Amino acid sequence: MPIPRREDDRKGKADYYVASEDAGRLALEVDDVLERAVGVQWYGTIGNDADVAAMKLCLLRRAQSGVGGGPLHGDAAVRLALESASPAALVWIASRAISYMDENGFPESLEPFVDLSRDRDLDAPPP
Repeated sequence: MPIPRREDDRKGKADYYVASEDAGRLALEVDDVLERAVGVQWYGTIGNDADVAAMKLCLLRRAQSGVGGGPLHGDAAVRLALESASPAALVWIASRAISYMDENGFPESLEPFVDLSRDRDLDAPPP
């Protein structure tokens, strides 16, 4: 999905009203589905509450990115939505996100850029 930039003219365009409505609706819905997702295993059934919670957070991020004109606005909307989640829901959705990232090759995609050797000074800037 292309994300509009701050300098794009959005005045009077229907797409931006829809994104704003979507962002508002998703922000209201995400808390309940996050709580329902706690303890739900995601490997057995596609579309379970854990999947739906992750999906709604992604859609919230997209919508608010469009409204705000950049991805940082979407990231902020997700953080705001997660602030009201219980600790158990936060742990569960974080676990789901890490599982998904691992299963989709995130560690391998970073290997050329990250030195994980224990000898490296963790306070030093990356090479």
